[in-house]
Amino acid sequence: MNLASIPRQELPDILRRMPKAELHIHIEGSLEPELIFAMARRNGIELPYPSVEALRAAYAFTDLQSFLDIYYAGAGVLITEEDFFDMAWSYLTRAREENVIHSEIFFDPQTHTARGVPFAAVINGLDRAVRRGREELGLSASLILCFLRHLSEADALATLEQALPFRDKFIGVGLDSGERGNPPEKFAAVFGRCRELGLHLVAHAGEEGPARYISDALDLLKAERIDHGVRCLEDPALVARLAAEGVALTVCPLSNVKLKVFPELCRHNIGELLARGIVATINSDDPAYFGGYLNENFTAIFEALPELGAGEAYRLARNSFEASFVPEETRKGWIEGLDSFFAGCCAR
Repeated sequence: MNLASIPRQELPDILRRMPKAELHIHIEGSLEPELIFAMARRNGIELPYPSVEALRAAYAFTDLQSFLDIYYAGAGVLITEEDFFDMAWSYLTRAREENVIHSEIFFDPQTHTARGVPFAAVINGLDRAVRRGREELGLSASLILCFLRHLSEADALATLEQALPFRDKFIGVGLDSGERGNPPEKFAAVFGRCRELGLHLVAHAGEEGPARYISDALDLLKAERIDHGVRCLEDPALVARLAAEGVALTVCPLSNVKLKVFPELCRHNIGELLARGIVATINSDDPAYFGGYLNENFTAIFEALPELGAGEAYRLARNSFEASFVPEETRKGWIEGLDSFFAGCCAR
């Protein structure tokens, strides 16, 4: 394929239509204000905002913690299994419209069980949406249980025990919430237990935390994939290691700007990550809060960085499949479909 022959003006359409996977999406972060208000009415919850518009206007964050404060407040409307189903189904239908053919979805059970919501209500609602998505939308999806790093490891271990009766409904565990003061080593024991159970392991690192957190997530937690990881460029040896070992980074451009990791998209380092041979991917993180779902992240970053062309679009989409936790034969089929799509683009 001669990807260089594809005119740049065709890129926005290609980015929207190309098959792709999403590997960094917090399902609670897909909860749109309209759905928050609908669930609040359904569950008899009074919100501290008079309208959808007022709630959306509050999405002005100065850092990760200021976002998390409103994020956890929004999640407070999720009470019943039906709420969790509706939230996940809303995301999955939108993802399918964006030509996402596989999604690995993070969920934060501690956010809900701490409010008295049964673990079963959380995971059964999400799992029902995932299964319906496979059957009705043809969208492959899996769940990854995330531990909240601002809570204790004992709390994480207790959450894991709650989750074990539902082991068939999730494929791995992750680590999210505020990095500051919560280094990876804090969760070494629970990740060790998850590794014994055969779960896939991922961890947020190198977003607001230093590059060392990425190394520690790899060495101490044995993470297979790093969520965010954009600060790896602060450590040349780490960059070389990530490239050599093929460790994928799940990068979230609009989130990075919204949370002040980068001052503006034109300063983002995704182009340099790719140039250094790192398996970088594009994702939406918390799309309801950060101004865009997966396609909007793709089109925005390609518009902001003129050095990104069709070759990088293909590379990012292929990376998303290669970094997915799926059988090799499934991955191979998706990549063949991607190759066919881009071959068609070159032939036009």
